Amino acid sequence: TIRSFFQEGLLAMGTAPMYFEYHKISLNITTATLAAGSYAVCVFVNDVVNTEVVQKLHELGVKVIALRCAGFNNVDLATAMELGLRVCRVPAYSPDAIAEHAAALILGLNRKLPQVWQRSRTGNFSLVGQLGFDMKGKRVGIIGTGKIGYLTARILKRGFECDVVAYDPYRNPLVEKPEPEGLGIPYMELDEIYQTADIVSLHLPLLPQTKHLINKDSVDKMKPGVMIINTSRGGLIDTRALLGGLKSRKIGSAGLGVFERGGAH
Repeated sequence: TIRSFFQEGLLAMGTAPMYFEYHKISLNITTATLAAGSYAVCVFVNDVVNTEVVQKLHELGVKVIALRCAGFNNVDLATAMELGLRVCRVPAYSPDAIAEHAAALILGLNRKLPQVWQRSRTGNFSLVGQLGFDMKGKRVGIIGTGKIGYLTARILKRGFECDVVAYDPYRNPLVEKPEPEGLGIPYMELDEIYQTADIVSLHLPLLPQTKHLINKDSVDKMKPGVMIINTSRGGLIDTRALLGGLKSRKIGSAGLGVFERGGAH
C-alpha cells in the first residue's frame, strides 16, 4: 500500500542509495510475488503478513519487513524470527496527534458536535437534546498507559481537570508518580474502571490477550451512558457488543478512530 504523502516524505529526505517500487494493492499471499528481488517490504496495518506470507517472502529473498506503524499484530513474528527476517516498526507513531484526536472525539461526542452541525445547516439552532456535561470531575479510565495513553491522560487531567484513573499491567512511572514529576494518577483493576468510569479510553496494542477486551461482559459492568473511545486497534472492541450496548443505551456514545475489520482506509 502507498499514499502520496509517503512518497513526498521520502523525496524530502533527499537521495538515498535505495530504490523504491510502489504498489497500490495490499500485501497478501496472492500479491507477495511482487516483492521478488526486493531486500525489504514496507507494509501498513491492513497488509497481511501471516505465516504463509512470511514464508513466501523468505523464499523470494526478502530480508526485512518494515512496518510504517506502531502495531505489529498483522505480522507472524515467530515465523519471521525463525526464518531470520528482521521486523522493524515505528514505536512512537505521532503520539501527540493521536492523544489530541482522542480528546477531540470526547469533546465532539459530549457536546454533540455532529448533530449540532447538521441542525445548524438547516437553520435549527435549538439546544433541545444538544446539551453535554462538564468534563471537570468526570472519571476517565485510561486503559493502556504507553506514550499515547500517558499524553491523553495528561490532557484530560491537566487540561480538563478530569478524575483520571488508569490500568496497565506495565505501570508507567510518569503516570503514577506524584506531581510535578508525574501525573499522580492511580492505577486500578479493569473491573473497577468499568464500574466507575464515565469515559473509557483505549490505548493498547492488539494482542491475543487484548482482543475483544471490550465485550458483552465488560459492557454489562459499565455505568449506564458510558462513553467509549478507541484510537488504537479496532479488534480491541467486540463490534456486536458495542452495537448491543449502544442500542440498549448502556453505552451512551462511542468515538472510534478505528474499527474491527477496517478496510484499507
